[in-house]
Amino acid sequence: MSTSVLFDAPGPRARVRNHLLTVVSVLLVAAVLWFVYQGFDAKNQWEGKIWEPFLQATTWTDFVIPGLLGTLKAAGAAAVLALVFGAVFGLARLSDHKWIRVPAGAVVETFRAIPLLLLIFFIFYLFPTVFGGGDYAFISVVLGLMLYNGSVLAEVVRAGVRSIPKGQSEAAYAVGMRKNQVMRLVLLPQAVTAMMPAIVSQLVVLLKDTALGYIIAYVDLLNMGFKILPAAFFGSLIPAAIVIGIIYVGLNMALSALATWLERRSRRSRKSIVPPIAPPGPAAVGMGTGTPGASALEGME
Repeated sequence: MSTSVLFDAPGPRARVRNHLLTVVSVLLVAAVLWFVYQGFDAKNQWEGKIWEPFLQATTWTDFVIPGLLGTLKAAGAAAVLALVFGAVFGLARLSDHKWIRVPAGAVVETFRAIPLLLLIFFIFYLFPTVFGGGDYAFISVVLGLMLYNGSVLAEVVRAGVRSIPKGQSEAAYAVGMRKNQVMRLVLLPQAVTAMMPAIVSQLVVLLKDTALGYIIAYVDLLNMGFKILPAAFFGSLIPAAIVIGIIYVGLNMALSALATWLERRSRRSRKSIVPPIAPPGPAAVGMGTGTPGASALEGME
């Protein structure tokens, strides 16, 4: 009989200990929240007049919503480009041709090593000189996000394909498939399912990193809500920071929920013997090692 957990069911003592730890954790969180509330209250940050601007429709229509649209526009464009960049360079790093594999690896490692803020600055000051006109801030944010996150996604793609047991491709070659057919019909369908958690994790990072456009005055949610809005209403930064933070949390939770739904649907629609790829960390290096598994080819029908 199969089980859905990887550990033994807790006994009576373990259950009591777990409940006790849960109660202690809840009390600690409540104490921290109370401490924060008291600190804000001592500085009169809960006064109604400070929060009144967020009860006005013009605050949302003139500031928050335009900033939110700017964030979504930059994140959407950068996400699409980063996924394409990651797929192209991830597969290029798997090429049998050294003249393709080595330059692709150099590009990926270079852009992964450059801090995103410096990359955005570099593009922002280089773009007018090289290309002339255009929305410098938007293009700089999108290109910076594409290059950095696309390089990370390239490693995710490479790790996802290499995590497929070698028996899968060997069986496909044995029945007469060409290399591009093996990649397209056998390896990638299983790899995509395994890569989904890591891809979504990186897209959440990308969405949050749009806030770096604040430095070059890109009109996004952070710039509108944390800089322009308080200046327009002569209010405190604390209410603006709380509201903007809640919106960012909501966006990321919505993206994560969508990704969870897509992953579950993908796993129901196809069988995969490959476990999910772990989301990349800040310095995810060496993700190209394969994951051992069964050698039978599945889903060849």
